[in-house]
Amino acid sequence: MVAAFFAVILLVFGLVHFYLWKRLGHDTLRPGWPRRVGTVVALVLTVLAPTTLIGVRAGYVKWLAWPGYLWIAVMFYLLIALLVLEIPRLVVRLLWVDRVRTGKGQEAAETRSAAADGESPRPEAVPVATGAPTATTAHDAETATKTKTANASGVTDKTEATSNTEAPSDGTTGIDRRLVLARGAAIFAGLTAASVTGYGVRTATSAPRIDRVQIPIPKLPRSMDGTRLAVVSDIHLGPLTGIGHAQRITRVINSVGADLVCVVGDLVDGSVAELGRLAEPLRGIESRRGAYFVTGNHEYYSGYQEWVEEVAELGMRPLRNERVEIDGLDLAGVNDLGGEEHGDPADFAKALGDRDTARPVVLMAHQPLAAKDAAPYGVDLQLSGHTHSGQMAPFNLLVKLQQPVVSGFGRVDGVPVYVTNGAGFWGPPVRVGAPPQVTVVELRVA
Repeated sequence: MVAAFFAVILLVFGLVHFYLWKRLGHDTLRPGWPRRVGTVVALVLTVLAPTTLIGVRAGYVKWLAWPGYLWIAVMFYLLIALLVLEIPRLVVRLLWVDRVRTGKGQEAAETRSAAADGESPRPEAVPVATGAPTATTAHDAETATKTKTANASGVTDKTEATSNTEAPSDGTTGIDRRLVLARGAAIFAGLTAASVTGYGVRTATSAPRIDRVQIPIPKLPRSMDGTRLAVVSDIHLGPLTGIGHAQRITRVINSVGADLVCVVGDLVDGSVAELGRLAEPLRGIESRRGAYFVTGNHEYYSGYQEWVEEVAELGMRPLRNERVEIDGLDLAGVNDLGGEEHGDPADFAKALGDRDTARPVVLMAHQPLAAKDAAPYGVDLQLSGHTHSGQMAPFNLLVKLQQPVVSGFGRVDGVPVYVTNGAGFWGPPVRVGAPPQVTVVELRVA
């Protein structure tokens, strides 16, 4: 199964890089050493991308993280730009072909018109049937003899050399218009990909923005009206973040003066031994009624048992298929859906089954998809992350195929669900169309 997964990754990256080499190397460079260099570069980048995804995640070749993940982002936007340019490229080429055909058609029409008017082409040579050759004929014969002799000795005349030269693409000028078109498209795609990636890096590595939303809950006690929950997910401490990442997020959380802090999974991408020091600033999170944590799918790739203990030591209470009562409000949490593969599944019955349904319940669950399992238990609000809002547009369109809510507020089988964008990034340090976010959810009496 693992070998098949790796084979698919290699095949996908191989096809993508072949297309990029075709458009950026083969089509833009004439045969010779520049094209050979481009081919070598394409092969190196083809290997770099999957090596980064597989090797860095497995804990190896971490020095490849920055160049590898940045290339993956640039590769992605190069692919999109070039695919979009295929349409105008095809239109322009069709117009040029039509122009050339039109020109040849007009020339043929003029020839036919001249023939219809009784004109005939000027003869190139007048044969002499009898008699001694004229001076002109003798001179031509001598010239032809010299030409044949020269050709036999390896000398090529001007006419033959011209015939071996590559004809211009439009038949009228020496400009290879296909080459010009290919180079123009490559330059445009390269500048676009570099600009978008640069913008995305700046966005991903900046402090999360604060989004505020009010959500009414019919059963909410009046004493809890206006309760503010700071919701943060997908911090993704890892080889590219550094300690400043957690420091920025902690400052943003503390700036909102929250009553409750809800960390809804994907805190880390690595073991406690590797990343424990990077998580240390989270110890400074402040809230009036406590901070709570549930596992995400990435905790299960990183040694979830150690991280559950580490999170508790940092001052956040893990909710592992359990709930707590806070002044007439139930706050529940379930393990991530991916925990089942690791013997640590989500248990909705345990977290929600025997509660007093007269009290409202807010459920922390990493994936929005969990609302389908939570629906039978009358959940009043589910807080989730996981999607990153796509992280790199237009990935948000693909996320919709797997998750019922990508960003913001929605309903899943009758359950109100709020999905925050996440405060960090996974893989490429790039966020486009999905800025990092800490969400302040204000609970109001309906």
